[in-house]
Amino acid sequence: RRLTWVAGLVFVWGAAIFYNLIKLQIVHHQDYVQKARARQEHLIQIPAARGPILDRTGRPLAMSLSTQSVTVDPLKLPDLKLNSSLLANQLHLDEAELYGRIKATFDSHRGFLWVKRDITPQEAQNLGGLNLDWIHIQSESQRHYPKGTLAAHVLGGVDFAESGNAGIEKALDAELRGERSQARLLTDARHRGIDQQLASEGRAGATITLTIDERLQFVAEREIAAAVEAHNAVSGSVVVMNPYDGQVLALASYPTYDPNEPPASVNDKGRENHATGVSFEPGSVFKVITLSAALETTNLGPDSLINCHGGVLTLFTRTIHDSHGGMGIVPMRDVLAHSSNIGAIEIGLQVGREKMYEYVRRFGFGQKTGITLPGEDKGRLRRLALWGATSLASISMGQEISVTTLQLAQAAAVVANGGLLVKPRLVLKNAGQATSPAPPLRAIQPETAIKMRQMMEGVVLVGTGKGARLEGYTAGGKTGSAQIYDYAAHHYTHTYNGTFMGFAPLTNPAVVVVVTLNGTHGQAGFGGAAAAPVFRAVATEALRILDVPKDLPDRQPATPTLIAKNQAIDDLAIADLGSKQPNILEDPEDEDAAAAPAPAPAAANSAAPAAKQSAVPNFRGMSLRAVLSEAAARGLTVQPDGSGIARVQDPP
Repeated sequence: RRLTWVAGLVFVWGAAIFYNLIKLQIVHHQDYVQKARARQEHLIQIPAARGPILDRTGRPLAMSLSTQSVTVDPLKLPDLKLNSSLLANQLHLDEAELYGRIKATFDSHRGFLWVKRDITPQEAQNLGGLNLDWIHIQSESQRHYPKGTLAAHVLGGVDFAESGNAGIEKALDAELRGERSQARLLTDARHRGIDQQLASEGRAGATITLTIDERLQFVAEREIAAAVEAHNAVSGSVVVMNPYDGQVLALASYPTYDPNEPPASVNDKGRENHATGVSFEPGSVFKVITLSAALETTNLGPDSLINCHGGVLTLFTRTIHDSHGGMGIVPMRDVLAHSSNIGAIEIGLQVGREKMYEYVRRFGFGQKTGITLPGEDKGRLRRLALWGATSLASISMGQEISVTTLQLAQAAAVVANGGLLVKPRLVLKNAGQATSPAPPLRAIQPETAIKMRQMMEGVVLVGTGKGARLEGYTAGGKTGSAQIYDYAAHHYTHTYNGTFMGFAPLTNPAVVVVVTLNGTHGQAGFGGAAAAPVFRAVATEALRILDVPKDLPDRQPATPTLIAKNQAIDDLAIADLGSKQPNILEDPEDEDAAAAPAPAPAAANSAAPAAKQSAVPNFRGMSLRAVLSEAAARGLTVQPDGSGIARVQDPP
């Protein structure tokens, strides 16, 4: 019986042990393994190298460099004062300041403190030679922008954790960041490493190639900075774009910043991208959309006569003026060339509200372009139901609507490429794979685009944009000088947004360039005086870089200057405009050619009677049909050479 009891007890004891073995090694095995690993192993995150950002030619604009940093656990320091002195001496830091940081971390019971980031190799060697287990040297990756401020608003920047916080760095953060690797570190009781094992393999960040050309970006930034400083403007921006595939070759914004440096303040204005993130009333550049809509939806053509009412028009108890003085009945091409507000309103009234709204949308306004940059402003275009009695008149000459410089570049490309709305794009390749442009949309007919190109050439040849004339190339464009609205005082001020948008060469445009200066003052800050010269400098360099063949002789006849009398009239009109509270519909323009150039005396034409002397008019910028009609009315014989628009005449 005793043997039976002993055997039974042994069996129960063995069964209990067996049960616990099954429970420990099979049922709860994974739980205990995890608890053991939590005490014996540490999972280390190994960040992947952030991908570089290159310009279209492969030049680096952003890259990641390997650096080392020092951290400590203040809770494990044997002597805070002594160790602070030691670290400060080795790392060339202020001893009192470092002690204060360590003491504050210790008092708050936190076990981690960055002592110094991005230490030198010599400092790392000196600290390693001390062989102190409470000093930790960590390998890090630091983002570096080798060109400094160049393309800062395009590139953006990263935060302390190497995550993008602006620009391409933020928009494509997932692709640039890649995937981290994970390693398991086996440690002893004092948490000293014994063995290391790779837990998961990461992926390096992708290489991003932009459409930006570093050389052209430099020129655009240099010219807009000089123009902003010269004209005491608040800010400025430039966009250079290929009109056929939407590739943005340069996107400059001023003021700028160095992404290698931390922000100067929370509201650092230099980090604001004025080309894509700040909208403004465009002013007279918007007349390009008004006239395009008229060519498409009415019977008007470039030679159709428009009544400009002598420069004054009363519409619903509101009086609108042409700031440069009045014109009478003139061809529609002259309305654009000399930027008549009254003429644009008359044309807009013939287009009508519904069609005007439709074509403004067709040109891409009131909606984001979709460019790969965060914080893009879509501008402001009110729904048709919210338009007031004079909204059609206002929008016809570029008021009651706000746009961005990039949107203007997209709209100018419609005229330049033959009528297609092409989406701007910044990314040429992503991880070595070429990106595809979005399919274009038909905005206007090709014949409309050709007519608009010819009329926009007249702006550069004889109109408000003579400061944009290029040497060796034909060009078309439009100036704009919009008063800035004071929302607090509810009226327009005497500061301006000076703009020029254009393209070159005329017959087969290779580039679109749009320049905007915000917050200029006086006549010198209007679009033709301030923005057009920036267009000339940037477009000239772009055509050279792209190796575009010239389509004109290098030396062209000098632009005729105004006689003093006409110049005085223009100055008086602007002075009169500034002496009263600006009307909500007034849109001063930089018409240094508001009055047509005075005809120069010329020898009697051989076809005219010998006794009668005739003054030769300025035919430049006019169509061949208009030249022949004007010449016949004056009794002159014209011998044309070529077709299209008159660019050169002899005698002058």
